[in-house]
Amino acid sequence: MTQFLLRRLISVIIILFFVSIVVFAVTEILPGDTATFMLGQRATPDLVVALQKQMGLDRPVTVRYIEWITGVLRGDWGKSLYFKTDIGPILQQRLQKTILLTFLTMLVGTPLGMGLGIIAGLNQGQRLDQAIMIFTTLVISIPSFVVAIFLVIIFAAWLQWLPASSMIASDATVGQMSSRLVLPVITLVAGMLAHLTRHTRSSLIAVLQDDYLRTARSKGLTHRTVILRHALPNALLPTITVIALNVGWLLSGAVLVEAVFAYPGLGQLMMQAISSRDIPLLQAVALVMAAAFTLSNLAADLLYLWLNPMIRYE
Repeated sequence: MTQFLLRRLISVIIILFFVSIVVFAVTEILPGDTATFMLGQRATPDLVVALQKQMGLDRPVTVRYIEWITGVLRGDWGKSLYFKTDIGPILQQRLQKTILLTFLTMLVGTPLGMGLGIIAGLNQGQRLDQAIMIFTTLVISIPSFVVAIFLVIIFAAWLQWLPASSMIASDATVGQMSSRLVLPVITLVAGMLAHLTRHTRSSLIAVLQDDYLRTARSKGLTHRTVILRHALPNALLPTITVIALNVGWLLSGAVLVEAVFAYPGLGQLMMQAISSRDIPLLQAVALVMAAAFTLSNLAADLLYLWLNPMIRYE
């Protein structure tokens, strides 16, 4: 267990190192010039050159990358060109908002998706199973931002039950926060529901056909005992990977959903960084998103080991 954890931590570090290189390289080859963008209509060749020198953009790429990544390792993410302040506090504040949205979405979506998958798997081929599969097919075929716009039209514009915007002030009460989180949570739950339901269903159906379950039934165990003690624990193990991917997707901001609802999370922060060509902020957000995906997969592997000690990673 210790050796496996050590190997996985080393692999995470290596992956994030290469991701940091890719992130820095991609932001370097983006069309346009940061100094020109910041100067706007005042951009003259002399002013552009002077601002590039002031920002250090005239130095070699390798030098700037080394300075950037060593600063990140020290906890110094640099300064935002758009917000005119340190990136670290901005990231922390937005990450907290995204973690809150992720927690609520997983709290609702995980038991709902797994429950529907279990019901469908236990009723394979029957009308209930067909109805659940039709529902998940419809949900999975509609993009999340379309679902978000549809919910805003119905619940905010027509019925006026909920606010259309999820912009949360720092002094917002619990009631104000909860009402503003309902629509984005429903949207994100719809986005993850179909994958989790279908994966749980197919996994349960495969487990129900295993020989050891027939042996358990032949020994006189009740159908309820066979399902609860033997089938479900083994069928739900593979869904951990799907759950981990959903966590990584949610922690990475669910960009379009946050943009539609103006939710102040990592996704909206990335959109602001792109639109304002705030390269330091864009690099920081992209690296945090990559770390979220990588660490969520590491957590899934560790959870596999904890739930099933018979699994061994060589």
